[in-house]
Amino acid sequence: MGQALSRGPARETLPPTPAWATTMATPRNCESSMTRRDCLRLGLGALMGGGLVESLRARGLAAAPGSRPSSCILVWMDGGPSHYETFDPKPDAPAEIRGEFRPIETSVPGIRFAQPMTRLAAIADKLAIIRSIRHDQGNHGAGNHYMITGAPPRIPVGCGAFVSFHPSMGAVTAHERGASGGLPPYFSMPSMTRSGGPNFLGAKYAPFVVPDDPNSSRFRVRDVAPPGGLEVARVEDRRGLRERLDRFRRFADRATGDPALALDEYYHQGYELMASPMAQRAFDISQEDPRVRDMYGRHSFGQRCLLARRLVEAGVPFITLNEGGWDHHVSLFDGFRKRMPRFEGAVAALIQDLDRRGLLESTLVVVLGEFGRTPKINKDAGRDHWSNAMSVLMAGCGTPGGQVVGATDAQGYAASDRILSPENFVATIYAKLGIDPGKILYTPSGRPTFLVSDPTPIRELMG
Repeated sequence: MGQALSRGPARETLPPTPAWATTMATPRNCESSMTRRDCLRLGLGALMGGGLVESLRARGLAAAPGSRPSSCILVWMDGGPSHYETFDPKPDAPAEIRGEFRPIETSVPGIRFAQPMTRLAAIADKLAIIRSIRHDQGNHGAGNHYMITGAPPRIPVGCGAFVSFHPSMGAVTAHERGASGGLPPYFSMPSMTRSGGPNFLGAKYAPFVVPDDPNSSRFRVRDVAPPGGLEVARVEDRRGLRERLDRFRRFADRATGDPALALDEYYHQGYELMASPMAQRAFDISQEDPRVRDMYGRHSFGQRCLLARRLVEAGVPFITLNEGGWDHHVSLFDGFRKRMPRFEGAVAALIQDLDRRGLLESTLVVVLGEFGRTPKINKDAGRDHWSNAMSVLMAGCGTPGGQVVGATDAQGYAASDRILSPENFVATIYAKLGIDPGKILYTPSGRPTFLVSDPTPIRELMG
């Protein structure tokens, strides 16, 4: 079946729909109910019951062959951080626009950040700051979707909506890359972003959510250890029993299409994950040098950054750190003073630690939210939603550091130089992860869909 799909003015004739496109299972929508239990957590506590089987049926864990490929740690500042108070200060603007923080010098002459960004300013030579991404989705639901997927919502959505019209970057990376060592290829901590799901790719590419606090002395990833009172040896005995049962002709005859065959595969994968030394090591954060843990900060976000580094070392290609609380309609400056030192200090520690370990060249660190904030400070000492301007930090994976890409106007109202789109941003992420941003995917019904409608990466970031 030949089909045509338009990307702007040019048209491209597509090859026949592959057979697998018509045999994929009907996808589940993970955004419709965003509790942590609803987001497809791997329930190894239900190893001998149906919970794990259904979860693993949805995920289909697979190890990526070959040596370590590139990975991405996406630090998502949910709510939309102010560009004025982070990477695009406007000291010459009127007081009602420039705000309370002064600009500070960075390690790169001529580049200045806002006052709260002290530790990141010290390593600006490793960072690229994009100041000129803009879009037209000024509410949280739509803005989140656009920046996380590279596709604008198809219909108007509410500000608090959890929507999925297109697969997220994490889900696409999981689909295209897989992971090594039996670990899931896509993690999100402590929750999934509003539009972080897989859409038509299917629920097996939803993120593995780790909601628990790695800063707690009681931190334990339930899905990577046997249930209480059940040792791995006993699980192995039950696994052997299943394997002996599977030798019966009814189960061995694949022509019958018996669902028990598929169930057995997921039981096997569940055992492999639980028994994986790599998984055990990755999550055993207590084995880290206390000085390294101190460097990241002994708080929830700092220790999640450290855990993200450990997951990269274990071969996981995409990790999202979903950090809410940046929707500063009220008391923006007080909020930044209280929170930003820990936050930006942990991000700086992550980048420096990756660099010291030789991992920064293969690990992309990205920090952003769904949009920036309004130029004029409101009556509640806050700023409101503003999608005409925003700032994005990018480091690693061959990204040339010590640069600023694009600019906003003198008062920060809008991107004015080297104007870029969310599509350009997402295409850059894919290109750095070895995924063709111009690729065409197929829905279960066979409908062709561009991964990114404009697959042009940001050239200054490609090295």
